[in-house]
Amino acid sequence: MTAQDEWLTIESLDLEAQGVARNTEGKVVFVEGALPGEQVQVSVSRRKNNWEQSAMRALRRESSQRVTPRCEFFGTCGGCKMQHFHVAAQVAVKQRVLEDNLWHLGKVRAERMLRPIEGPTWGYRYRARLSVRHVVKKGKVLVGFHERKSSYVADMTHCEVLPPHLSGMLMPLRELIAAMDGRDRLPQIEVAIGEGLEGLVTALVLRHLEPLSDPDLARLRDFGAAHGVQWWLQAKGPDSVRRLDQAPGELAYALPEFGVVMPFKPTDFTQVNHAINRALVVRALRLLEVQPGERVIDWFCGLGNFTLPLATQARDVLGVEGSEALVARSRENALRNGLEGRTRFEARNLFELTPTDVASYGVAEKWLVDPPREGAFALVKAVADAAQDPGLVPGWAPPSRIVYVSCNPATLARDAGLLVHQAGYRCALAGAINMFPHTAHVESIAVFERS
Repeated sequence: MTAQDEWLTIESLDLEAQGVARNTEGKVVFVEGALPGEQVQVSVSRRKNNWEQSAMRALRRESSQRVTPRCEFFGTCGGCKMQHFHVAAQVAVKQRVLEDNLWHLGKVRAERMLRPIEGPTWGYRYRARLSVRHVVKKGKVLVGFHERKSSYVADMTHCEVLPPHLSGMLMPLRELIAAMDGRDRLPQIEVAIGEGLEGLVTALVLRHLEPLSDPDLARLRDFGAAHGVQWWLQAKGPDSVRRLDQAPGELAYALPEFGVVMPFKPTDFTQVNHAINRALVVRALRLLEVQPGERVIDWFCGLGNFTLPLATQARDVLGVEGSEALVARSRENALRNGLEGRTRFEARNLFELTPTDVASYGVAEKWLVDPPREGAFALVKAVADAAQDPGLVPGWAPPSRIVYVSCNPATLARDAGLLVHQAGYRCALAGAINMFPHTAHVESIAVFERS
């Protein structure tokens, strides 16, 4: 048990941006708010056989990478966990997390580590889900992110990671909701910002549990006109979203290096950080080294974020996704960009794949894999099974190169282990992507080659 007067030396950060130390008994102690190299005393809040959870009570040796958080709500708001850590050091830690996961979970080491992809660190968040609460005891409405480790909504008046125009809208939104008849039945506002020819286009999706009154609809229209935003209403699931009025502007993001524009709906999955996404697409395609006569498969293709740029370089690109609705949207985006002749899209459950399923899509020289947090286990397991028993899929050959984009280093490491140890690949390159500055989220990219 860690004594209150015991000084602990922080050795590293975990995936939740907590300091990791060991006490005199050798037990792991997680310390909220502590940084590597610091010496701290802690107050333990939770004890298990092998670890303890604690908060920093005193700091004796401060890290040279500790900085003053820019946001006055840091520590209360749960949106950011690393504002007290210099942003360059944040990136270094994320790169280390990637390397550690690859080795400890997959027994894989990349032959070369790529320079991390970095970009804007403030005002970058073009997507957000803001919680809404009418707090009767406080006599006000709160709009923002949840408090750290709590279901309560933080009492925040602005946000440093939201674009300035959206940050400045938080207080007016609080006033708007407070004036509405249905303020107790409006749990969240989802934000999506696009980049149109006329500048930024901001859509606000209001989740409402009961039909809105005519006066409330009028209030929304007045707010939208005054602040230049589109209101969308969501009565049930994401498919129920409808635009309140035909406010001007189209939600889209651009990939100018490839001459591609990607329209999207406010509830679609798109990357939070548009600037980093552009850099990521450029790097992924450069690493894939697509030649004009080659065929490429983009697994987990979404709206075509990688598929359409790939179609500007390859002979033929197949995008595979788990949703018929998403596949239809991908086709629309290909048509919009004049790439329908070089793309094809298929809907398929990507979490249930056999070697025969994978081979049915034909031979492709290159693959782009961009799965959700669960990873691409079924896909890489099918490749591994086919590599170990070629008789399962006669005449089919795996790709010579795979570029794997990941939002979870643990599942990337698991899948890398299969590719390297069972499918005959080597991990040639890997690197971190700072898609979410000031958070502990680790986005990464890895390249696998097969001779």
